[in-house]
Amino acid sequence: MSDVTKEKRQLKIKTGAVTRLWKEVGLYSKEQEEHEAKVEKMLAEGGAEEWNIKNGRKMADESKRMVADTQTRLTSAVAELRDLVVYARSHPDDFQDSEELHAAEAALNESNI
Repeated sequence: MSDVTKEKRQLKIKTGAVTRLWKEVGLYSKEQEEHEAKVEKMLAEGGAEEWNIKNGRKMADESKRMVADTQTRLTSAVAELRDLVVYARSHPDDFQDSEELHAAEAALNESNI
């Protein structure tokens, strides 16, 4: 495999990782909000068993940790993808009209990091 082919493959892989992690951050954030709302509802209504409240808080905390972990991994993946995009832009002859480069740039714009 030539260097250009390897770099295009890496662009595709890193783009997929950034896209996936971006979606995961959104899903975990939504999950966290849902768990917190559920706990607040149980507390407001009263009569909920202590175990249910404790378990709801535990699930919300787990989602919060997953948001932080996924955000860290996303930041790392974005940095790696940016480096690859910079490399690709510095070699315009090899990456001219490259679908991988366009997809990578779109993923970076979407992730807003």
